[in-house]
Amino acid sequence: MTASRTPTTAEELRGAGLRVTAARVALLETVRDGDHLDVEALASGVRARVGHVSLQAVYEALHALTAAGLVRRIEPAGSPARFEGRVGDNHHHVVCRSCGVVADVDCAAGETPCLTASDGHGFAIDEAEVIYWGLCPDCSTRTP
Repeated sequence: MTASRTPTTAEELRGAGLRVTAARVALLETVRDGDHLDVEALASGVRARVGHVSLQAVYEALHALTAAGLVRRIEPAGSPARFEGRVGDNHHHVVCRSCGVVADVDCAAGETPCLTASDGHGFAIDEAEVIYWGLCPDCSTRTP
């Protein structure tokens, strides 16, 4: 019996029907190594890995990765879009009102969608997005 092997980033890109480039590989790895990073932070991380890449190229690659389901985009109110590599499990987020840090929160009921709308208005609902707001431990212990 052979052990199952984790696909490489390049294999994941190919499997999603995307062209493999050094910048896309670096971007997907930066998203997965990061923690709900915005586009500027991702671009910086990609540049640290492969050298110069334009901000437009990062936006275009993020769009392709998101459309392919390899990356998830979240947009907390008042915050720039952020990206994460945790996809497909319908988890939610908690956001600090003070510093803006974002953390994952597992789905309350465990199945997609984990919340049922009181009136779906005929929609075939397949996802529920919840953002919890509050103060992170560091900000809640700071003195004003």
